[in-house]
Amino acid sequence: MNFLSNYPAEVLILLFLIVTFLQSGIDKMLDWKGNVAFIKDHFKNSPLKNSVPLLLSIILLIELVATFFMIVGVFQLYTSEAKEIASFGIELSAITLIFLLIGQRLAKDYAGAMSLTVYFILCVFGIYLLNS
Repeated sequence: MNFLSNYPAEVLILLFLIVTFLQSGIDKMLDWKGNVAFIKDHFKNSPLKNSVPLLLSIILLIELVATFFMIVGVFQLYTSEAKEIASFGIELSAITLIFLLIGQRLAKDYAGAMSLTVYFILCVFGIYLLNS
C-alpha cells in the first residue's frame, strides 16, 4: 500500500471529487425531467432560462468525463505513480464548478454561488498537489 502512504491527500481529494461528481451525474441521468424543471424555475429570471436543457447536458457530460478521468487517474497513481490523468480530471471538475458559478451568479443565487467555493478550493489544492 505504498500508494496511500505516498499520495494520501491526492487520493482522498480524488475520491471525494469522484463521489461528488459521479453522484451528481447519476442524479441528473436518473431524474432528468425533475432536474430540468428545478433548474428552469431557478433560472426563470436569468438570461439562461431558455437554454437549461442544453446547458445541463453540457454540465452532465463534463461531470461524467471528469469522473472517468479521476477514476483512471487513481488507478494510474496506484500502478505507475503517473499524475497527469488525475490532474486533468480535477481540472475538468474545476471548470465545471466555474460554469456552475456563472449560472448561480446570473440567477442571483449568491448563497449557492458561495457554496461552490469549498469544492473549487479543494480542486485547486488537488491540482496543486498533483502538479508539484
